[in-house]
Amino acid sequence: MSTQRIRDLTDLPGIGTQAAEKLMAANYKTIESIAIASPIELTEIAGLGEKTAEKAINAAREALGMGFETADKVHERRAKIGRISTGSKELDALLGGGVESQSITEVYGKMASGKTQWCFQLCVMVQLPLEKGGLEGKAIYIDSESSFRPERIVQIAEARGLEPKNVLKNIFVARAYNADHQILLTEKADEIIKKEGVRLLVVDSLTSQFRAEYIGRGMLAERQQKLNKHMHQLARMAEMHNLCVLVTNQVMERPDILFGDPTAPVGGNIVGHASKTRLYLRQSKGEKRVARLIDSPSLPDGEAIYKITERGIEDVDSE
Repeated sequence: MSTQRIRDLTDLPGIGTQAAEKLMAANYKTIESIAIASPIELTEIAGLGEKTAEKAINAAREALGMGFETADKVHERRAKIGRISTGSKELDALLGGGVESQSITEVYGKMASGKTQWCFQLCVMVQLPLEKGGLEGKAIYIDSESSFRPERIVQIAEARGLEPKNVLKNIFVARAYNADHQILLTEKADEIIKKEGVRLLVVDSLTSQFRAEYIGRGMLAERQQKLNKHMHQLARMAEMHNLCVLVTNQVMERPDILFGDPTAPVGGNIVGHASKTRLYLRQSKGEKRVARLIDSPSLPDGEAIYKITERGIEDVDSE
């Protein structure tokens, strides 16, 4: 089959009208979504045989020219990365200019460390013009802990000189009631991203529902498999749409750490490998907070001190 003729799902080998309907119902609506899928996904969703699924995926990849490319092309694509300012010069310096697109940024810490405040702040900051640290885009907020507070958005928007009503209209919020619902909302977000010009996707928190549902060692493997699928889903969306993805994560105390801070993020290596930038947040005195850059493929480890006030995230020495 000529790859030039492939325009929709039914042009792919082995995908008929019925299979295409099942795929579209599961939000696999484009050639791109098939190209980055796994054979197991297509088998489970559309009932395709494994070899048929592989042929369809390979045909989609050929049609899109997916495969090896020279490093200069990768460099060109990465030159399109956008960054959202956190509102703090110290934090922005730590992050190389702000929270970047095309990858997942994870912030984790104990309760009251300020994780959700990062979500509120970036939902406002992303709407600012480029010259003011924004991306002139909208935000999607998937709330798994019932933590979204529009009145907090209003406070931060007013501090930035924005009209609160307009800012709120540019944030699409959904409450996730369980792990499967959280994954489904992420799939549905794909439609809104294209239609509305979304540049930020927030998941607050990433692991809360998974921890609540998959309890005990007997369910750990299943939990990690589902969490792995969810993280890859978020990473694909970040790359496909040049999107900033911010996830918050809970922590646990590691009993095997006798010296130093025993705090560790939930999700283990599954979350750790998928998150390209990881920040450990902790509370300091009063309004002050400390962010430690734990992992980044291009930035050195370091720390930044900032504060959280009614105005949002700010530098400690700001008035």
